[in-house]
Amino acid sequence: MESNSGGSLVANHLCVLVHGLWGNPNHMKQVATAIRAAYPEDELHLLLAKRNSGNFTYDGIELGGERVCLEIEEEIEAIRRKGGNITKLSIVGYSLGGLVSRYAIGLLYAKGVLDKVEPVNFTTFATPHLGVRAPLRGWYDSIWNRLGARILSESGRQLFIVDKFRDTGKPLLSILADPESIFIMGLKKFKRRTLYSNIVNDRTVVHYTSMITKTDPYGDLTKIKTNYVKGYEDVILDQTNPFEPLAPIGSKPTISSVAAHSLSYAKNGPYVLALAIFLPIGITAFLLNSVVQTVRSSRRIQRHENGQAGIQIEKYRMPIWMKELQGTVEDVYENLNNSQKQAYLTASDDDGIAGSLSLADIIDLERQQSQPHLPTLALAPCQFTMIQSLDSVGWRKYPVWIHKVRHTHAAIIVRAEKASFSEGFVVLKHWLNEEFLM
Repeated sequence: MESNSGGSLVANHLCVLVHGLWGNPNHMKQVATAIRAAYPEDELHLLLAKRNSGNFTYDGIELGGERVCLEIEEEIEAIRRKGGNITKLSIVGYSLGGLVSRYAIGLLYAKGVLDKVEPVNFTTFATPHLGVRAPLRGWYDSIWNRLGARILSESGRQLFIVDKFRDTGKPLLSILADPESIFIMGLKKFKRRTLYSNIVNDRTVVHYTSMITKTDPYGDLTKIKTNYVKGYEDVILDQTNPFEPLAPIGSKPTISSVAAHSLSYAKNGPYVLALAIFLPIGITAFLLNSVVQTVRSSRRIQRHENGQAGIQIEKYRMPIWMKELQGTVEDVYENLNNSQKQAYLTASDDDGIAGSLSLADIIDLERQQSQPHLPTLALAPCQFTMIQSLDSVGWRKYPVWIHKVRHTHAAIIVRAEKASFSEGFVVLKHWLNEEFLM
């Protein structure tokens, strides 16, 4: 991996790779290898962000974004001191790394860095742009999403959108998507914004959030016909027309169809049995580790806030609203989330999901627009607002169907060298051949 990072002083384009939760630079190894195969060292300089490695990803999106911003500034300055000159910048975020990258972009914008370099590509792979809150209702929502928010320290609260960012009274993810924030202003400066989203079997980041959408048409793949991008068949779906609904079939079950279903259950038998035995043990160990890591994370955050972590935080705590910048006057987790069935809004729903009139208006509007054949997910009001704001920026969105593994989150970027992750190479090939701009 070290041979793929860096670049020659001739290269003027810096591409930054940001890993996800519990990750490290090695998770981006195949992404870096694919980039280097397409663009040699004299064309592109590579930086694999490392300050958020491992359990440091518990520390929250804000702190993670500050660390990545610092790494980018240090890299640009180090290249300059050696005689090089970076004039273009691209950023790639995987999973949580996409959110950390969006925060860092806002800081780079506010600090004037994006005025000195040309922002070219911003790409995310399986990033929870809308958080990881499961679209549930009633007591499922009260228990499930609140429990999940407490097992990943500050990052957990932010991902489940139950935090209050600074003095805004709003979740950090809402601020990241606010049209008047430095984060959206910075995002707009990139020439191209592209995202890739697993349509099924991503037990860490489900489709709706990585696709920035309020619907999920891929709940039953037997009811649709998928349309693929030519040359990337069976993996990359067409971004403008990814699927077509199939006519309903009213035929009764046959002996052969029943036998096929039975065989499927039989094949899954050992897997289900293993889950029944080891899942309780795994959950207990995971929760215990979460408690330990939350305590450690809290201590790191405290040291960071006190300026004892090697970062001068006053350089990264600028106003987040554009009007404040212009005026300058006012100073488990994986399988757990996947086990829940997504809930939807219907025209007759009225269960007090909103907490104020404005929020109620949002839900009422979404409820009216919900269609029986493609129902609107029961998202939080702030998530609907995020979708509207993020979509206004403009994205090139690609649904991805990975078939070979039960858990596609790691496969989409070939996070490990496994034969079953091979379809991830198709994703990387499409991105570099069709989307990446130099």
